[in-house]
Amino acid sequence: MARVIPARMTADLDGDFVVFLIGMRINKPWKLHKWWPVAKAMAPMLRVLSQRKDLGLLGFHTWVSLTGPLLVQYWRSTEHLERFASDASLPHHAAWKKFNRLVGTSGDVGIWHETYLVADGRYETIYGNMPLFGLAAAGAHRPVASRGERAAQRLNRGSQAA
Repeated sequence: MARVIPARMTADLDGDFVVFLIGMRINKPWKLHKWWPVAKAMAPMLRVLSQRKDLGLLGFHTWVSLTGPLLVQYWRSTEHLERFASDASLPHHAAWKKFNRLVGTSGDVGIWHETYLVADGRYETIYGNMPLFGLAAAGAHRPVASRGERAAQRLNRGSQAA
């Protein structure tokens, strides 16, 4: 289990970045042969992205619910994200082709993603009595006082930078 840091901490990340949410929804649980390959496809992608920092993934966290997994990913830029998704030599391209061949628009498995562009300094975070997590794991983990004691102060830092 990760070491809990008994303090109020925040994240610090220089420059613009991207928050990318991606998930899968198991619409027909009895069709294991449809959703299991989709679920398994993410591990090779994350392995490559974790080994090759030049691809632009800064960090990620995974959750699993009864209907499927959710990943929160932090990327350096949309250009990095799009390059990874479209490069035929990287694992996403083959996984996407396989999904379209095996599942397509059958309705058996749902997939989704959301992409959020975050301008330099235009975010606010707090982690109280937490292990290294979220944006702080993708960037720098700092005491709250370094960015302001209140959420409004941490957000105002971003609006002053804009």
